[in-house]
Amino acid sequence: MRFASTSILALSLVALAATPAMAGKKRDAERQFYAPTVVAAPAAPVANGSIFQASMGYTPLTSGARAQSVGDIITIVLVERTQATKTNSADTSRSGSIGLTPPTTGLFSKLFSPSDIAASGDQGFTGKGNATQSNALNGEITVTIAAVYPNGTMLVKGEKALTLNRGDEYIQISGLVRQADISPDNRIASTRVADAKIIYTGKGEIARASRQGWLQRFFSMISPF
Repeated sequence: MRFASTSILALSLVALAATPAMAGKKRDAERQFYAPTVVAAPAAPVANGSIFQASMGYTPLTSGARAQSVGDIITIVLVERTQATKTNSADTSRSGSIGLTPPTTGLFSKLFSPSDIAASGDQGFTGKGNATQSNALNGEITVTIAAVYPNGTMLVKGEKALTLNRGDEYIQISGLVRQADISPDNRIASTRVADAKIIYTGKGEIARASRQGWLQRFFSMISPF
């Protein structure tokens, strides 16, 4: 039994020690996903004798300078605000009583008294629950168009990294946007981004101070309470 407990403890400590390295690899993979889109060099135009060549970056006059191609830049205005409230309550009660009158004559009148065969009971329950959650995120982040789909929607993704004196902050976002929702100055609200994935995280001594230590996390996992 002691050997099994020691083995479990050793495996748990190894797993906890490997967690930061795994987290670091995951962050590197995510940062690579949100890296700016590299635009391939355009192919050489075909010498067909025509003056107009659509492959040479043709843009209709009706679209102006609005982003529409892979590699173009769009500024997403973060206006995320959510709030949820849930309340429930319950109140029940129940009572009952029963009583029998013993005989006043005969043999049984000597065996029972009125208090022996009288019974009553009460039951009650009161419960109440309340939950409230709210989140807000404001700011701006500029991203690039990663892909343009046949129906006109565009995949955008990007990252903003801030290095402060006490750590690093990262804002990552990806999602689908419509060209019709983009303003003439290439700005779009985050509420208009479909399938949006917004990540706001950081690392450094401030982030480390807000997390549990590895030994405390271990005991939190094995604690039955």
